[in-house]
Amino acid sequence: MRISLKVIKSALAALFLLLAGAAIAQEMTFPRDELSIRTAGGTHRLSIELAVTDAQRQHGLMYRKEMAPDHGMLFDFGQARRVSMWMENTVLALDMLFIQGDGTISHIKENAVPFSRDIIDSQGPVKFVLEINAGRAKALGIKVGDKAVGKRIGNQW
Repeated sequence: MRISLKVIKSALAALFLLLAGAAIAQEMTFPRDELSIRTAGGTHRLSIELAVTDAQRQHGLMYRKEMAPDHGMLFDFGQARRVSMWMENTVLALDMLFIQGDGTISHIKENAVPFSRDIIDSQGPVKFVLEINAGRAKALGIKVGDKAVGKRIGNQW
């Protein structure tokens, strides 16, 4: 069996891009903070990473293979607007909580599928999206109308 030089070069180029993407993924850093979610069953405190720049929001949790149960990532869009998310290059299954500027959770997408290019829409204007491990919203009893509370969300504990 003969493999052409063109096929080998294409394969090497694809491998290089894949490795370069993984290296970039490892270099992205995010500031950390804390956030609480007030539900009918109580208050749940989370350690979060903040995605506040365009580059951080575009990168998000891509390539991550694990995240502690009490952790998440808060995407801050700076102003209320309709938001579209997707899971391309995201290894972890996630729950996405769409949050208005006052901290009210207006929509929840449970169990977003890893690597999917399907658009996940906020279904209205939001200022924040909190990503947590899939199943955590249900386990913690988080529902639409509950409140996220933290320094970035315009209210304090």
